[in-house]
Amino acid sequence: RRAVTPVEPHLVAVSKLLARYSLEPVVTEPGSAIPGSYWGESEAGLIGNRIYFRPDTPLHSVLHEACHFICMDGARRAQLERDAGGDYDEENAVCYLQILLADELAGMDSRQMCGDMDAWGYTFRLGSAQTWFERDADDARGWLLAHRIIDESGRVTGTCRSQ
Repeated sequence: RRAVTPVEPHLVAVSKLLARYSLEPVVTEPGSAIPGSYWGESEAGLIGNRIYFRPDTPLHSVLHEACHFICMDGARRAQLERDAGGDYDEENAVCYLQILLADELAGMDSRQMCGDMDAWGYTFRLGSAQTWFERDADDARGWLLAHRIIDESGRVTGTCRSQ
Protein backbone atom coordinates (compact mmCIF):
# COMPACT_ATOMS: atom_id res chain seq x y z
CA ARG A 1 0.00 0.00 0.00
CA ARG A 2 1.47 3.36 -1.00
CA ALA A 3 1.83 6.20 1.49
CA VAL A 4 -0.94 8.78 1.55
CA THR A 5 -0.55 12.54 1.92
CA PRO A 6 -0.29 13.62 5.58
CA VAL A 7 -2.15 16.72 6.74
CA GLU A 8 0.99 18.37 8.21
CA PRO A 9 2.23 20.27 5.12
CA HIS A 10 -1.34 21.52 4.56
CA LEU A 11 -2.19 22.66 8.11
CA VAL A 12 -2.67 26.36 7.34
CA ALA A 13 -4.70 25.78 4.18
CA VAL A 14 -6.80 23.06 5.84
CA SER A 15 -7.49 25.30 8.85
CA LYS A 16 -8.73 28.09 6.57
CA LEU A 17 -10.89 25.66 4.60
CA LEU A 18 -12.41 24.17 7.76
CA ALA A 19 -13.18 27.65 9.14
CA ARG A 20 -15.41 28.31 6.11
CA TYR A 21 -17.67 25.57 7.45
CA SER A 22 -17.44 26.58 11.15
CA LEU A 23 -15.25 23.57 11.89
CA GLU A 24 -12.55 24.04 14.51
CA PRO A 25 -9.34 22.09 13.87
CA VAL A 26 -7.68 20.59 16.95
CA VAL A 27 -4.19 19.23 16.32
CA THR A 28 -3.21 16.57 18.86
CA GLU A 29 0.26 15.40 19.82
CA PRO A 30 2.09 12.97 17.53
CA GLY A 31 1.40 9.38 18.58
CA SER A 32 -1.54 10.29 20.84
CA ALA A 33 -5.04 8.87 20.61
CA ILE A 34 -7.32 11.07 18.51
CA PRO A 35 -10.58 12.05 20.25
CA GLY A 36 -13.73 11.26 18.30
CA SER A 37 -11.96 9.01 15.78
CA TYR A 38 -14.26 6.37 14.29
CA TRP A 39 -11.39 4.35 12.79
CA GLY A 40 -8.72 4.90 15.46
CA GLU A 41 -4.98 4.94 14.68
CA SER A 42 -4.10 8.20 12.91
CA GLU A 43 -7.60 8.81 11.49
CA ALA A 44 -9.39 12.11 12.12
CA GLY A 45 -12.17 12.42 14.71
CA LEU A 46 -15.28 14.54 15.11
CA ILE A 47 -16.91 15.86 18.26
CA GLY A 48 -19.41 18.65 17.73
CA ASN A 49 -17.84 21.25 15.45
CA ARG A 50 -14.30 20.17 16.36
CA ILE A 51 -12.24 17.99 14.06
CA TYR A 52 -9.28 16.29 15.74
CA PHE A 53 -6.18 15.06 13.97
CA ARG A 54 -2.44 14.60 14.39
CA PRO A 55 0.24 15.94 12.03
CA ASP A 56 0.52 12.43 10.53
CA THR A 57 -3.21 12.04 10.00
CA PRO A 58 -3.90 11.43 6.31
CA LEU A 59 -5.26 14.53 4.58
CA HIS A 60 -8.03 12.42 2.99
CA SER A 61 -9.19 11.45 6.49
CA VAL A 62 -9.43 15.08 7.65
CA LEU A 63 -11.35 16.07 4.52
CA HIS A 64 -13.61 13.01 4.70
CA GLU A 65 -14.64 13.71 8.29
CA ALA A 66 -15.05 17.43 7.51
CA CYS A 67 -17.31 16.49 4.61
CA HIS A 68 -19.43 14.33 6.92
CA PHE A 69 -19.93 17.42 9.10
CA ILE A 70 -20.79 19.53 6.05
CA CYS A 71 -23.24 16.96 4.62
CA MET A 72 -25.12 15.94 7.76
CA ASP A 73 -28.28 17.73 8.80
CA GLY A 74 -28.30 20.20 11.67
CA ALA A 75 -29.88 17.80 14.17
CA ARG A 76 -27.14 15.20 13.68
CA ARG A 77 -24.48 17.93 13.65
CA ALA A 78 -25.71 19.19 17.06
CA GLN A 79 -25.23 15.73 18.63
CA LEU A 80 -22.12 14.68 16.73
CA GLU A 81 -19.66 12.51 18.58
CA ARG A 82 -17.46 10.10 16.63
CA ASP A 83 -20.05 8.39 14.40
CA ALA A 84 -21.21 10.71 11.61
CA GLY A 85 -23.92 8.26 10.53
CA GLY A 86 -25.74 9.02 7.30
CA ASP A 87 -27.02 6.84 4.51
CA TYR A 88 -25.51 5.48 1.30
CA ASP A 89 -26.35 8.59 -0.75
CA GLU A 90 -24.84 10.90 1.84
CA GLU A 91 -21.67 8.79 2.01
CA ASN A 92 -21.26 9.09 -1.76
CA ALA A 93 -21.76 12.85 -1.48
CA VAL A 94 -19.11 12.97 1.27
CA CYS A 95 -16.59 11.17 -0.96
CA TYR A 96 -17.38 13.40 -3.92
CA LEU A 97 -17.10 16.57 -1.83
CA GLN A 98 -13.74 15.57 -0.37
CA ILE A 99 -12.40 15.22 -3.91
CA LEU A 100 -13.75 18.67 -4.79
CA LEU A 101 -12.28 20.22 -1.65
CA ALA A 102 -8.84 18.82 -2.46
CA ASP A 103 -8.73 21.29 -5.36
CA GLU A 104 -9.23 24.11 -2.83
CA LEU A 105 -5.86 23.36 -1.17
CA ALA A 106 -2.56 24.62 -2.56
CA GLY A 107 -0.24 21.68 -3.19
CA MET A 108 -3.12 19.20 -3.41
CA ASP A 109 -5.63 18.38 -6.11
CA SER A 110 -8.49 16.03 -6.90
CA ARG A 111 -6.26 13.51 -8.72
CA GLN A 112 -3.91 13.15 -5.77
CA MET A 113 -6.90 12.88 -3.42
CA CYS A 114 -8.34 10.08 -5.55
CA GLY A 115 -4.98 8.29 -5.46
CA ASP A 116 -4.83 8.65 -1.68
CA MET A 117 -8.39 7.34 -1.37
CA ASP A 118 -7.49 4.30 -3.49
CA ALA A 119 -4.32 3.68 -1.48
CA TRP A 120 -6.24 3.82 1.80
CA GLY A 121 -8.82 1.34 0.59
CA TYR A 122 -11.93 3.25 -0.44
CA THR A 123 -13.81 1.07 -2.93
CA PHE A 124 -15.85 2.12 -5.94
CA ARG A 125 -17.82 0.08 -8.49
CA LEU A 126 -15.61 1.15 -11.37
CA GLY A 127 -12.39 0.25 -9.57
CA SER A 128 -10.95 3.65 -8.64
CA ALA A 129 -11.99 6.91 -7.03
CA GLN A 130 -10.97 8.89 -10.12
CA THR A 131 -13.05 6.77 -12.50
CA TRP A 132 -16.04 6.92 -10.13
CA PHE A 133 -15.66 10.69 -9.77
CA GLU A 134 -15.48 11.26 -13.52
CA ARG A 135 -17.99 8.67 -14.78
CA ASP A 136 -20.30 7.32 -12.07
CA ALA A 137 -21.01 10.04 -9.52
CA ASP A 138 -24.05 11.84 -10.92
CA ASP A 139 -26.05 10.79 -7.86
CA ALA A 140 -23.46 12.32 -5.51
CA ARG A 141 -23.34 15.56 -7.52
CA GLY A 142 -27.14 15.71 -7.51
CA TRP A 143 -27.27 15.17 -3.76
CA LEU A 144 -24.75 17.96 -3.12
CA LEU A 145 -26.61 20.29 -5.47
CA ALA A 146 -29.99 19.52 -3.86
CA HIS A 147 -28.55 20.44 -0.46
CA ARG A 148 -26.86 23.58 -1.86
CA ILE A 149 -23.38 22.38 -0.92
CA ILE A 150 -22.34 22.87 -4.54
CA ASP A 151 -23.82 25.21 -7.14
CA GLU A 152 -25.09 24.47 -10.65
CA SER A 153 -21.56 24.69 -12.05
CA GLY A 154 -20.26 22.14 -9.51
CA ARG A 155 -18.34 24.61 -7.35
CA VAL A 156 -18.47 24.36 -3.57
CA THR A 157 -20.65 27.02 -1.96
CA GLY A 158 -18.87 27.08 1.41
CA THR A 159 -22.08 26.21 3.27
CA CYS A 160 -23.21 23.19 5.24
CA ARG A 161 -26.44 21.29 4.66
CA SER A 162 -29.20 23.12 6.47
CA GLN A 163 -31.93 20.49 6.89
